[in-house]
Amino acid sequence: MTRVTIDRIAAGGEGVGRLPDGMTVFVSRAAPGDVLEVEVVEKKARFARARVLSVLEPGPGRTEPECPHYVHDHCGGCQLQHLAYGEQLTAKRRIVRDALQRLGGRMVDDPPIAPSPQQWRYRTKVTLAARAGVDGKPPTLGLHVDGSPDHVFALDNCRIVAPSLMQLWQQVRAHRDRLPRDLDGLVLRTDRSGRLHLAVLGGSPWEPQRLASALAGSSVTVWWAPVKGAPRVVSGGLEAFPALAFEQVNPAAARALRGQAVQSLGAIKGRVVWDLYGGVGDTARELSAAGATVVSVDTDRSAIDWARQQGDGQGSITYLAEKVEEVLRRLPVPDAVVVNPPRGGLHARVADHLEAWAKGRPGARAGYVSCDPATLARDLKRMPSLAIESLRASDHFPQTAHVECLAVLKAT
Repeated sequence: MTRVTIDRIAAGGEGVGRLPDGMTVFVSRAAPGDVLEVEVVEKKARFARARVLSVLEPGPGRTEPECPHYVHDHCGGCQLQHLAYGEQLTAKRRIVRDALQRLGGRMVDDPPIAPSPQQWRYRTKVTLAARAGVDGKPPTLGLHVDGSPDHVFALDNCRIVAPSLMQLWQQVRAHRDRLPRDLDGLVLRTDRSGRLHLAVLGGSPWEPQRLASALAGSSVTVWWAPVKGAPRVVSGGLEAFPALAFEQVNPAAARALRGQAVQSLGAIKGRVVWDLYGGVGDTARELSAAGATVVSVDTDRSAIDWARQQGDGQGSITYLAEKVEEVLRRLPVPDAVVVNPPRGGLHARVADHLEAWAKGRPGARAGYVSCDPATLARDLKRMPSLAIESLRASDHFPQTAHVECLAVLKAT
């Protein structure tokens, strides 16, 4: 047992302190200013990890978590419920700055951060894991235990998920014996029209109508995503929103940041703009409405198909369902670029291409929307000809350690 004082929050949400010998230690569920009694559970050459045994003196930002799962099941879905919301925002600003300075070599200050319009019940999508039942019992469906990705606890009620999805979950949970016993998991989401979707991931062929009949009256579209094969509707709406396509889970926060990304490009009427990793086309439609000629690229064909059905707005949009890194050399040279890559960041070939583009176009702008400051920092290091004109963060994911940010880049 060791006494540790916590200085700050690291990128994954752990508290950071020092052991008596000076070694850095990461402590889950710790708050800045906490004085803790901890047990070291892992020791590496340069750092250690520890768990809290007792809080000797709570830091000023520590608060009681709202969700019982966070406390009793050690749910891994949230990392910061033990921090007051203002403290969460402070931690996320520092996470962004630290990543860009330490990994990207860009000297920036803590960026401003936009709070989420909702601190709870904001998620329009939740993915549940499955653990096979024993002795003929239905599978356990829920979330992973923090630090134990192989362990799944049975979910009752997730406090950060939209009420309509939790109501649907209560119905599904009551009839989980009608799901494939060997399924990999479930996705529950609402689309922008408010319709509910339930996607069954993996599993053997099954009889979806048995489940659909139990959900009658809920206006639910049921999907099945077999291990080998494309997701398909097995009950409900046939012209459905693509339930497994990427879309931000906090629509209000995402809408605000997307608008800022488009505005940051300046006057784009009559200009060619790339929308890379464009998903279901939300950014492309805003760019088009501003008068740009847009090329929107995403590898998800279902997202592109849905985007095409929405119309072009006031300008012109070309949608391409291809890998971004494989199509760039065939596209018209852009005047400006928006990128919104997945958590893994830009493919190296995409970063190299944008660096070459920026070298020949002083003053050209790019908006990089990132859901991981670490991969943003790595990508910026690959693109030294793009200077940071402005940086802002947005709290798309309250109660978690994740943070979204927008880097407005200008070719030098």
